[in-house]
Amino acid sequence: MTEKVTTLYEAIGGDPAVRALTNRFYALMDTLPEASNVRAVHPPSLEGSEQKFYEYMTGYLGGPPLYTDKRGHPRLRSRHFVAEIGPVERDEWLLCFRRALDETIESQTLRDLIWAPVERLAHHMQNKEES
Repeated sequence: MTEKVTTLYEAIGGDPAVRALTNRFYALMDTLPEASNVRAVHPPSLEGSEQKFYEYMTGYLGGPPLYTDKRGHPRLRSRHFVAEIGPVERDEWLLCFRRALDETIESQTLRDLIWAPVERLAHHMQNKEES
């Protein structure tokens, strides 16, 4: 008998949950005064960024590999090197992600499983010391 493995993607509710998370994340980034520095490193329209993040998070959480199918390997650090990401931008990004996660994913256990590696990734993405 084979045991079915549930991915985080499935556990949080699949596509609707990832869509809700990424929509809320970018809505927060676009409107929170305390996210103004991270917002400033993004283009005027967040539509393209949100779509790419949705595709990336879908695959990252164990869903269909939308991002890699369209764009190849994420190479996140090199793709983000055009944006200066210091401690302030990193922390503002994390603030938006934490709030979006808390508001859209009901289970604390699942939020914790998602948060830890995302927090490490955000620190890895920092490419300058000071803002």
